Amino acid sequence: MFSTFDIKHPDYVALIEPDNAFWALVEKNSAINDKFVNAYKNKAEKFSDEMQKLRFGLALNAVYINPTSRCNLNCVYCYIPQEMRKHGDDMSRDALFEALEKLSGYFKQVMPENRLPQIIFHGAEPLLVKEVIFPAIEKFQDRFRFGVQTNGVLLDDEAIEFLTVNGVGIGLSLDAPIKQIADKTRKTWGGDSVFENTIKTIHKLKGYDGYNVITTVTKENMHCLCDMIDFFHELEIPAVMLNMVRCTLPGAREVKPDDYEVAQHFIKALDRTHELYKKTGRKIVVANFANILVSIMAPMARRLMCDISPCGGGRVFFALAPDGGMFPCSEFIGLPDFKGGNLFRDDINTVLQSESFKKVTDRKIEDIKPCDKCAIRHFCGAPCPAEAYEMNGGMNKIGAFCEFYEEQVRYAFRLIADNIVEDYLWSEWDKDTVTLFEASALNRL
Repeated sequence: MFSTFDIKHPDYVALIEPDNAFWALVEKNSAINDKFVNAYKNKAEKFSDEMQKLRFGLALNAVYINPTSRCNLNCVYCYIPQEMRKHGDDMSRDALFEALEKLSGYFKQVMPENRLPQIIFHGAEPLLVKEVIFPAIEKFQDRFRFGVQTNGVLLDDEAIEFLTVNGVGIGLSLDAPIKQIADKTRKTWGGDSVFENTIKTIHKLKGYDGYNVITTVTKENMHCLCDMIDFFHELEIPAVMLNMVRCTLPGAREVKPDDYEVAQHFIKALDRTHELYKKTGRKIVVANFANILVSIMAPMARRLMCDISPCGGGRVFFALAPDGGMFPCSEFIGLPDFKGGNLFRDDINTVLQSESFKKVTDRKIEDIKPCDKCAIRHFCGAPCPAEAYEMNGGMNKIGAFCEFYEEQVRYAFRLIADNIVEDYLWSEWDKDTVTLFEASALNRL
């Protein structure tokens, strides 16, 4: 029933039921008693039902709209092919309005009235067509929650005022605290730096709660992740993401860090967030790690859907290309075989059930070796299906960072054992959660 998972803690090991992600921390060299086992059995069906709902029962609630496939940068690890970023298409204003009207009608059928679906303008670089997306935000702001993921080059004062006044989420990208390292992976087509421009933009956004910064972690910048945390904390950035580079295209694989080595740098950076919090009283939340921590503590409260199988692609969100092409996720936009249909011509539900989408939504951890025997398979999910398909040769293959995920989950369990979880999570993360099982008193003989 239970698998033992070594969390590298001096006092505890984790017992995990891999099928439903139930877990308990037990003292080393101790045995669980019948009271604990019987209590678990009484709730096991509820745990399984919750995991089933998380994996297969959630409704679509977000769309990543790529209003252009062009970009003003030539980042070495981009998942969108270079030719597409150089000479791609733009979505017209009329087309975007038509798309949002159709999506609004669809979401009214599948989402509760008190919840707004989310639209994230993604890319490539969406601010290349801000004359298209800004009017759309104004017109549809009562029907959607909007976000923009941008490299920040075109985020001038006027754009910042518009986005902040309208409460639009803003995601910026910055890969290092110093120019020399940041420029190794993020630069213009002419090879120019955008580092100083990004820093100026971050300063302008100080005090705005609705923004975060994403760092794509590669072998070029993994050594400075602790410095990155210091840098972000000093700038008072409320939340950051230290995302492992997605290895979907060959350029990204050239800067892929070693799993174990990057895990050590990542964990030191997490330690640094805690040191800074204790010193200053101000948190800096690493959102992608916080999501792993929450996936252990309260699976249904997780905010990101990459670390579960099937992932969220084609299931709780999909990506829309400038021509209306529908893909399970933006990672697939450069892979024509994963185009499931066209929003302007096809029924949304039909596309969601298309063969192209089902390649992703039918990808289950139980069909992937050695993941099918792994104790932490529901805290990881063998991401990402796009990189598994392109890098490792199929949907039934592992992703790019198996060992990294193991170390990340071990670290999360150590925080739980040391009772310092709250120091790493956003405020009120458990506001709508319900405790199904409390094991603290059940294994005492």
